[in-house]
Amino acid sequence: MLAMAYGVHVIGSRSAGGQFNLMLADWVMQVSFRPRLAAVAIENDARTLRFVRETGAFSVNLLHVLDGPAIAKRVVMPAEGSKIKGRSQEAASQVHDKLAGIGHFIHAAGVPVLAHALAWYTCEAEQFVSAGDHTVVIGRVTDGDMPRTGEALTEKELGWEYAG
Repeated sequence: MLAMAYGVHVIGSRSAGGQFNLMLADWVMQVSFRPRLAAVAIENDARTLRFVRETGAFSVNLLHVLDGPAIAKRVVMPAEGSKIKGRSQEAASQVHDKLAGIGHFIHAAGVPVLAHALAWYTCEAEQFVSAGDHTVVIGRVTDGDMPRTGEALTEKELGWEYAG
């Protein structure tokens, strides 16, 4: 599994209460032409999955190979401090605003989209498929754009891995 190549994406979401979140995701792919559907695998205990279940909306942002690593480093840690084992009670109670300092806009679908993404698209969640410690969310693509040219960031360029 470590030999497979994965892109590095940022998933944008919003809770029913209006909180926004960003999450790093490697396991993302198109699964249908008609209708245009995309799938993303999200950890079962992820804040993003909870938000997508609440609102049914999410964005997928492809990172550019040139400036994507800086964005990935800001988004990779969980927003909720309690998700990281071994933290003090004070640190575990903190919730970090992952959008702070990252250029973005709120799309009409109500989810954040990165201003410096290579490409992005928004989705309406149609199916939630249990897959071990992850849930595969299949979404209908509702909008998108490719505002930049260049190459998408992959784990290879980043030097990270999310497989095994």
